[in-house]
Amino acid sequence: MPDRSVFFVSDGTGITAETFGNSILAQFPIKPRHVRRPFVDTVDKAWQVRREINETAEREGKAPIVFVTLVDPATRDVIDDPACRGVVMDMFRTFVEPLEHELGVKSNHRIGRFSDAAHSEEYHHRIEAINFALQHDDGQSARNLEAADVILVGVSRSGKTPTSLYLAMQHGIKAANYPLIPEDFERARLPSALAPFKGKCFGLTIDPERLSQIRHERRPGSRYAAIDNCRYEVREAESMMRREGIAWLSSTHKSIEEIATTILRDIRPDRLVY
Repeated sequence: MPDRSVFFVSDGTGITAETFGNSILAQFPIKPRHVRRPFVDTVDKAWQVRREINETAEREGKAPIVFVTLVDPATRDVIDDPACRGVVMDMFRTFVEPLEHELGVKSNHRIGRFSDAAHSEEYHHRIEAINFALQHDDGQSARNLEAADVILVGVSRSGKTPTSLYLAMQHGIKAANYPLIPEDFERARLPSALAPFKGKCFGLTIDPERLSQIRHERRPGSRYAAIDNCRYEVREAESMMRREGIAWLSSTHKSIEEIATTILRDIRPDRLVY
């Protein structure tokens, strides 16, 4: 059973509230029940959520934790009120109002990260980056690699695709990914399509035992998944990256977020906005 219900209440998508809230909750040994309430952009909707919070408190005998990112004061005051039986964490009042005082200007009270996606340059960067990642997934295309911010290389199933998509979706980074295969190891050099762009390459490796487990899920009992083959491919891939001077890290015990942060630290794109 969950230790506590946790509400994420926002007048936008709620991604900010949930990301921030989960980071805080991760510090505690609890098993929360997530309740997402996005697009709470009217007073009526806020009252509905407050009733739900109070009913949850009555039913569970514990005050729900409520992470709130509501811009409109009237909507926000419905939730952040003593009559609300949740423990309310208002992130905008915590951070925006002190910054307004310090900077001497009022915030624009914009709802959501992209209040008008059609006119957001940052949003269009992200869409272009997602399309780029999909077109250049798993070496499908070597066209236009000069436009890539980073090219992820490594053996099959080492985490290249999810990392590429995360970089695109979260940061607008144009990330291609290219598999290193046994033929590359026999030639003892990078694929010819990557040679002109070696400076953009970043390597991912993985523990052979873990790689074998992952591959067995996809192709059980195959040579592709055999532990001796996985050890060979990982060893040769790491040797090649070391020989070519390509920075690399192991995805075995790292989250996609940690991998992406390391890549961003190394490539440092000037236009990046987190």
